[in-house]
Amino acid sequence: MPPEAPLAMPVQRLDAWDGTDGHVPSVAHAKPWLARLFVFGAAALLTAYGAMQMYEVVAVSGGTTALQYVLLALFTLNFSWIALAFTGAILGFFVLLRRGRPPALPVALTTRTAVVMPVYNEATARTFAAIEAMRAEIDATGLGKAFDYFVLSDSTQGDAWIAEERAFLDLRARWGDDARLYYRHRPKNHHRKAGNIGDFVSRWGATYDHMLVLDADSLMTGACVVHLAAAMEADPDSGIIQSLPLIINRNTLFARVQQFAARIYGPVIATGLSVWSGRDGNYWGHNAIIRTKAFAAACGLPDLPGKPPFGGHVLSHDFVEAALIRRAGWSVTMLPALPGSYEESPPSLIDVAVRDRRWAQGNLQHSRIIGAAGLKPASRQHFATGIAGYVASPLWLAQLVVGIALVLQTAYVRPEYFTSEFGLYPVWPRFDPVRALQLFGITMGILLAPKFLGLILALIDGPVRRACGGGVRLVLSSLIEILLSALIAPIAMVIQSGSVFQILVGRDTGWNPQRRDDGSIPWGDIVRRHRWHMALGLVTGIAAFAIATSLFLWMSPTILGLVLAIPISWASGQLSWGLALKRLGLLMTPEERAPPAIATDAGRLATRNAARGLDEADALRALHAEPDFARAHAAMLPQAAPRPRGVIDTDRALAQAKVVEAHTLDEAAAWLAPKERMALLHDRALLDRLGRLEAGAA
Repeated sequence: MPPEAPLAMPVQRLDAWDGTDGHVPSVAHAKPWLARLFVFGAAALLTAYGAMQMYEVVAVSGGTTALQYVLLALFTLNFSWIALAFTGAILGFFVLLRRGRPPALPVALTTRTAVVMPVYNEATARTFAAIEAMRAEIDATGLGKAFDYFVLSDSTQGDAWIAEERAFLDLRARWGDDARLYYRHRPKNHHRKAGNIGDFVSRWGATYDHMLVLDADSLMTGACVVHLAAAMEADPDSGIIQSLPLIINRNTLFARVQQFAARIYGPVIATGLSVWSGRDGNYWGHNAIIRTKAFAAACGLPDLPGKPPFGGHVLSHDFVEAALIRRAGWSVTMLPALPGSYEESPPSLIDVAVRDRRWAQGNLQHSRIIGAAGLKPASRQHFATGIAGYVASPLWLAQLVVGIALVLQTAYVRPEYFTSEFGLYPVWPRFDPVRALQLFGITMGILLAPKFLGLILALIDGPVRRACGGGVRLVLSSLIEILLSALIAPIAMVIQSGSVFQILVGRDTGWNPQRRDDGSIPWGDIVRRHRWHMALGLVTGIAAFAIATSLFLWMSPTILGLVLAIPISWASGQLSWGLALKRLGLLMTPEERAPPAIATDAGRLATRNAARGLDEADALRALHAEPDFARAHAAMLPQAAPRPRGVIDTDRALAQAKVVEAHTLDEAAAWLAPKERMALLHDRALLDRLGRLEAGAA
């Protein structure tokens, strides 16, 4: 690492805010009031209309029961969620109809930017290929001197850590004296990614005007990177500028569906969000440029009182960092039309569910932060949107349950003729079937409208339409995406509802590394994960059919998705299915038809890196076989803090005992547990002892 350049990063208070401590904008920036009035006003009117129609559906009998009022409330909440997405998409649609040409490439940069890639037990073949490809593209713009590159490791697996160091040293040697490539491994991954970035900013941040934050699967073209840096230079009040990453390099069925949806529908939603948010935007944690001094001054995250899942460190830190940096007077904006920002997605439904569980906890934890002092109303709305995204699933499930209960009540509960109140006719739940069908059609139209708007934009854009295989294939691809999304939606509803329930009862999630390859999940794991979903679908279907044929037909989309949960999940991760559709020209995106040069280069470099076998190598054997590397590893270790008397690190003590007793490397490798290996890798004395062991068996 370069010499430290500390930057104070004070922990922020959420219960108080003194506005005089923040940044004073250089000019008065107009707020997009008209866009906000349209999005939120129209959504409110739509929600009111939907609620009135639902009331007319359930009140046809002249009276409304308590259960019907519950159904009305649940419907209104769910309808408001899709109405807001609908109005935002309309705004984005009309803005994109008038989109212009991308800006010209900047000719000079006067600031320095650190390109930082946090990694956590990732495959080095891919991550270092991405850095190498990005560096080549940035240098090709002629502005490469403005950027330095950092790999910030939080890896907790010894083999991953040593593979990172070997890949780093190899790449730095190939880049030569002007490498400007640095690597740091944290002994403890305190506060996870937020702590990783915070450690970098507080120790080296003063050297850099900006930092470009990546994920391990990020790719950004040189033009995109320098555009972001130039945009930050041009706006002295900007704290974060977020790009819109598109999904690339995906081949399984599920991942290609996500890739297609993100490319065709995503810009409509993101553009609408960008327009009404204005300078009160949001941050998604990667593929964004951040003003370093603003981040340091405003984004020191506090620990929340209590234990996880609602207490402890902030899990989904990006929304919070955007809200705090905006509170401090800096703007947060998005450039959704800026091309050249890419990421990858999980390959299967189960992989998404694993990641989604962590996101659910992080977003629900924001309920402890949404009321923080001094936040802008738009920041609170971003928090509310994130929370609603996960609460929507149990609300939808509750709406289905209440609907079933009402049908049961209508079918089996006899009306009470002699009530305490005078009436000529008995009162029992009834529905207006014609109005209910009309309301269902309106709801489906509003729900699917963002997809259709994105499809229209793709159809009228000649290059995009041709790259997607032509108009017919584009329409067929959208129908496939809608069908598969409809089948997956009930499964996702039950999974997310279960996640919310686990969080509410206090069950914390872990932080496992994301699976990024296209390998399928074993059939047994799929069955274990989805057998209860299938059972729930079968029981619900049989019960609905026994109650009323109309109820069964009404619930058939949900029942079908749940009954087929196991084969749907299996199919979602199938590489052959995704590639078969690709050969037919379906679910194609422009980036898939003509891959960006940076993606091609990164793929070639990753193949070359993988051939070296660093990710499969055993850390202890690599250190033992390469004495020069072992010395370099020891030199990169931080100075160990003095051990307090009487405090024993059990992992280190056990590692020492086993290494001292071992006669050969094979014995040491067989005896050391994973945590003991990590303790050894952090200790210069034990590393020296390891190096003196015999290589072969005794």
